[in-house]
Amino acid sequence: MARQWILKGYPVSKILKLCNVPRSTYYYQRKTTTNSKQSNKSGRPKPGYSVTFNGKKVSDGRIKQIILKLLEGEESAYGYRKITLVLRRRHAIKINKKKVYRLCKELDILGKPKEQKAAYPRRLANNMEVTGPNQLWQMDVKYGYIAGLQRYFYTASIIDVYDRNVVGQYRGKECLTKSLVDTLYKALIKRNIFSQEKELVIRTDNGPQFKSHKFGKFFETHKEFIIHERTPNRSPNKNAFIESFHSILERECFKRHIFTDFQEAFMVLDRFMDFYNNRRIHMSLYGYSPVEFAEKLKKNEVNAFKIAV
Repeated sequence: MARQWILKGYPVSKILKLCNVPRSTYYYQRKTTTNSKQSNKSGRPKPGYSVTFNGKKVSDGRIKQIILKLLEGEESAYGYRKITLVLRRRHAIKINKKKVYRLCKELDILGKPKEQKAAYPRRLANNMEVTGPNQLWQMDVKYGYIAGLQRYFYTASIIDVYDRNVVGQYRGKECLTKSLVDTLYKALIKRNIFSQEKELVIRTDNGPQFKSHKFGKFFETHKEFIIHERTPNRSPNKNAFIESFHSILERECFKRHIFTDFQEAFMVLDRFMDFYNNRRIHMSLYGYSPVEFAEKLKKNEVNAFKIAV
């Protein structure tokens, strides 16, 4: 009864007072009724179009055609965020990324999310005491310059910390992980590592090849024989022996030649490596070359020593 008089325009407070109805009861019932009506609605309907910055309507169907045409050209790899920018900048359509995502989903052109690969676990270089060959190798990549071609070539060297032998070396026009793994495997075979009892530690820096899954898989396959350590960031002293060798390579080989092509560079490098391993005097090895020192060490003709690294 009170509601009917209120709907006719009479003051709410007076009607409620005459009918002896509390104000809180009236407004609670009104709020409940309003919310109930709103809950029956399914939300704002999709308009089916967007507008340009000039106010012109562009149907969703037309926008889908633009998106498909866009993905046929140079922008074929674009995701919905970049497509949104193109629609706004090139076609002057007022549209946000949420709607573009919906349209792309309706077209079934959304790319599959990338699978997250487990990161190759990193073992930090530990302090250790080296008392003989084949206990610790250090490995790193260096590049040289070919003036005649104005191009660079790459070398990857592996040095035994104890006897200073460069046990393996790769040189080429590019430096792929596969090439480094092959070089390392040949060095392991050459030094008969797969028959020794104690694991060999191989230490590298944090270059992309050494952090790759392919490089890590190689160590996982041969984990009974080899361990991979990576140096902490900004700590070249942890890889001091290979860094020292690379400074020798730069000073005594690369800087003394002007290479005209790859063939000449590789020939000179191979000749220097033969000299380095077999004839170059190392004062830290009692004045012997790495090969000479290793032979005398086997015959107990020189005293063994310890190296803390």
